[in-house]
Amino acid sequence: MPLQAVRPKILGFISEQASAWLVALVVLLAGFALTAVVAWAAADLYQQQVRQRFQLLVNERYSRLQERFDDQEQRLNSLRRFFVNSDDVSREEFDGFAQPLLLRARAYSWAPRVYREQRGQFEKAVSAQRGTPFVICELNSTGELAPAPERDEYVPVLYSQTQSLLGAPLGFDLLAQPLRRSVLERAQNTGKLAVSQPMQLVGVEPDYATGVLLVAPVSHLPTSDQSQNEPYGYVMAVISMRQLVADGLPKPDRDNLVMQIVDTSDVQKRVLFESGNAVASSDLVGARRLTLGDHVYALTLRPSQVFDQANHSSLSTILTMGGLLSLLLSALLYVLVSQRQRALKLVEQRTAQLRLREQELRGAHGQLRSVLNAATQVAIIATDLRGVINTFNAGAEQMLGFKAEQVVGTHTLESLHLASELEARSASLSVALGKRIPASQAMLVESPDNLHQAREWTLVREDRSQLTVNMLATVLLDDHGLWIGHLAIYLDITEQKRAYEALAARDRLLKKLSAHVPGGIFQFTLEPQDNWKFIYASDGMRDIYEIETGVLQQDAKKVFERIHPLDAERVRASIRLSALQLSHWREEYRVLLPQRGLRWIRGEATPEELPGGGTLWHGYVSDISDLKRVEEELRALSITDSLTGIHNRRYFQDRLKAEMVRLNRTSGALSVIMLDIDHFKRINDQHGHAVGDGVLQELCKRISQRLRRTDVFCRLGGEEFMVLCPHTDGAQAYSLAMELWASLRSVPMEPVGIVTASFGVASWRVDEGIDGLLLRADSAVYVAKQAGRDRVEAQSVC
Repeated sequence: MPLQAVRPKILGFISEQASAWLVALVVLLAGFALTAVVAWAAADLYQQQVRQRFQLLVNERYSRLQERFDDQEQRLNSLRRFFVNSDDVSREEFDGFAQPLLLRARAYSWAPRVYREQRGQFEKAVSAQRGTPFVICELNSTGELAPAPERDEYVPVLYSQTQSLLGAPLGFDLLAQPLRRSVLERAQNTGKLAVSQPMQLVGVEPDYATGVLLVAPVSHLPTSDQSQNEPYGYVMAVISMRQLVADGLPKPDRDNLVMQIVDTSDVQKRVLFESGNAVASSDLVGARRLTLGDHVYALTLRPSQVFDQANHSSLSTILTMGGLLSLLLSALLYVLVSQRQRALKLVEQRTAQLRLREQELRGAHGQLRSVLNAATQVAIIATDLRGVINTFNAGAEQMLGFKAEQVVGTHTLESLHLASELEARSASLSVALGKRIPASQAMLVESPDNLHQAREWTLVREDRSQLTVNMLATVLLDDHGLWIGHLAIYLDITEQKRAYEALAARDRLLKKLSAHVPGGIFQFTLEPQDNWKFIYASDGMRDIYEIETGVLQQDAKKVFERIHPLDAERVRASIRLSALQLSHWREEYRVLLPQRGLRWIRGEATPEELPGGGTLWHGYVSDISDLKRVEEELRALSITDSLTGIHNRRYFQDRLKAEMVRLNRTSGALSVIMLDIDHFKRINDQHGHAVGDGVLQELCKRISQRLRRTDVFCRLGGEEFMVLCPHTDGAQAYSLAMELWASLRSVPMEPVGIVTASFGVASWRVDEGIDGLLLRADSAVYVAKQAGRDRVEAQSVC
């Protein structure tokens, strides 16, 4: 009888298959009902939480804004007390006190009261104090500042400390406009802080122009017989509602609230501030009262779309998850009930698959044999546990010259290897592993430092010739994981070894050639990802940068760490430019070496574009420090007098030209002092030229000690000298010449005694050239000599 005919019935009339569907349906309906109840409760809880979160945000925002309003009152009161407690406040004192107060306020200002009869004197006094014309002004019909007409009283802005880039409207009369006049009158009448109606602020960027004016009257301290003095001026805070309210709050795309501020005393109910973010579709609203001075502002807060997105309802998630859970539970019950039927079907399918797999394995065994024989370039040899060969493919026959019939079942793997090589390998393995390894197993045992890697061996062919191969050996396991033999795979590497030997010979030749080249030879690549790399570096690179070549090839950035910081960016930029234009690279730069210190390097390289992107350079670097040192020495010799060690005529002419260019561009002062040793020919004739040279050297020493660092002392030739004095007028140069004259004649020189000189001083005149300046200095020296020598003569006035 079939198995399906004896399946049991549930309740005697419902089949097993029908009962599975029925249970699944009941569970699904019960799950849906429970999900609806949970979703209703969650929705109610969500509404309560949203209201609580909104109220917390409203209270926090209100507290923050009221603190800011109170802070502005406190700052303005502190500024008023500063004026009350001071007899006279200068502009610098006002700026020093008001600067730190500029937090969320556009400006702080001081405006004194000026009466009609005081206006002229007041404007003159302020103009003299400021150094610029000062006029009491007001806005004309075109919105520009113009002189104010005659009135009984003015309240002009005298001092102002502002954050605005447009500057302060100094001199602006606050009584010229009704809104500002109204707030001043209220402050004067009450003696307390007063706030203006919403207005457009003057001297403020358009984005911050909407705001209010917070005013505090300033009066002298009352005497014993007075209760309160009439205010003599006002301190004001120019407050932009946008800056006061929005500064420091979340950006519109992140703000949870939409704010609106309206002045309750404003008949037009104009909006002082309104958030730029979108309002959420919600009935939640919060209303608060903000006070500033004598005004009350209505603050209205509504949730924004950001708040709506951050507090989205989980109702859809609960319904979705509840429905899915109910569906999964009903499906699970259905699966459990119908498991027996599916299990029986699965057994039948598995049985059919096993029979099919058995047939496939039989075919695969034949295919494997064909694959082994098809691998003619690789020798594949398998052995049993005793080492006797039981598989010998066609590649092994072709490689070793044996036929499979000759070796299978008769030869071991040991018989194919060179005996001396096996014994040497056996001895090294025994020492490494601490136990004796027989020679017959040496090719199958792996050393601890060379696991699962191919090893080079020597095989003996049938004709007794030797063959070098790479061998990879592994164990063979049966279906139960038991060890049944070994598998060895051999690859002929004769041609590979020849290629390696040729490459090694080429590398040795390249190394010898590069060792005799001064400097270093390199190959350098720059990949698209800004990856710098040396693919070749000769030994000379180690001497240039004091970095091992192996380290250079691993990290090319080590070279740039050696380059002088002032040259590094220039070298990088030139390399990138060479890569961009594929142009020849050539640079001279400095390196800071740990042992040799500062050295000069010259590098040249030729770029080529790589197929996969990037650039490859072939080039060399060399040390040119000695060449640079010679260049510096030659340059020093070209501008130095060899006898005295001071600058020569050539250097003086170059410096004088440079100074004249500076004067023509920026103006300023410049003077020269020319001196000629008196009776120097007599010194040479009486004492010899060696003594004369000593006199020249001693004179240069004495004068150099008296000169400033900015002065330039030069020898024009023979016994004539010149001192170039930048930024020095005629009087200063004459004073310096007198000091030089006194220092020269104060102490005698051995063996000639007192040596004197005639000095001539000339200072630069506007539109005068080099020749004219030098001619006047030379003329002054001539005048000194004609007047008896040993004196200082100033420039001619004509």
